[in-house]
Amino acid sequence: MESALPSSTARPASAYDSASREAASSGISWGAALGGAFVAAALALILVLLGTGLGMTAISPWANEGASAKTLGVAAVLWLVLTHLASSAIGGYTAGRLRTKWVDVHTKEVFFRDTAHGLLAWSVGIVITAAFLTSAATSLVGGAAKVGAATVAAAGAGAGAAAGKAAQDDKGDANTYFVDSMFRSDRAREEDDASVRTEVGVIFANGLRQGELSPVDRSYLTQVIAARTGLSQPEAEKRVADAVAQAKAAEAKAREAADAARKAAAHVALWSFLALLIGAFTASYAATMGGRQRDNAVAVGTRY
Repeated sequence: MESALPSSTARPASAYDSASREAASSGISWGAALGGAFVAAALALILVLLGTGLGMTAISPWANEGASAKTLGVAAVLWLVLTHLASSAIGGYTAGRLRTKWVDVHTKEVFFRDTAHGLLAWSVGIVITAAFLTSAATSLVGGAAKVGAATVAAAGAGAGAAAGKAAQDDKGDANTYFVDSMFRSDRAREEDDASVRTEVGVIFANGLRQGELSPVDRSYLTQVIAARTGLSQPEAEKRVADAVAQAKAAEAKAREAADAARKAAAHVALWSFLALLIGAFTASYAATMGGRQRDNAVAVGTRY
């Protein structure tokens, strides 16, 4: 008579019960994650508004007054990091503290899930904040466009066309001022003065593109300026040289401003990346703290 031997692969009933509970429960508490995300987004918005207000109070329209540009830049970077640090910490902690308590889950798995909840809350909060700021900026731009359109319509089609033509003319040749400065004189302007100025402007712009006026162009411009203004040849030549030097200085200053704007944009992007990275780490760590306190909390009415 054969005896029934216990199988080595048999599992206790309690193990099956734990597995069934584990399979039925979700590893994500979406309510807690979304709650933490909204808390982080709201706090970030509040801190951004506070930082904007403090920055505006430190700016002065008068020269040599108020905070310097460097000071404002450093303060803006520090405030950006502080904003992401505080909002991510509160949002991550909220997500970890509000999540459900997982039963029969290994401690390491709980730690990983809490970290994931903090990262989820941070990610959703960033998306919410970005969407809100983008929507606000779009509303401002759209409102300004509507106001501008209403103003143009009230002024009439003729006035609108004239304003558009004036704006287009102002956007034309950037060297018009330097060309006009060469023609300054006590004499009355001649009838064909416009065509001559256009020709001189083309020659002047071509010389700036090439880096220097050719001897032929410089000699021709000197003759034209001398004939139109009554200056002597040396005086006309000096006026042309001064105009070229001023135009080059203005172009160099514009390039310096463009390069400074490029560097500022690069610094903002890099510091924003660093602030967001700090926020992600802070939210994940704060969620583990909140989850640990959640698991250690004793229910009301429970006896030791």
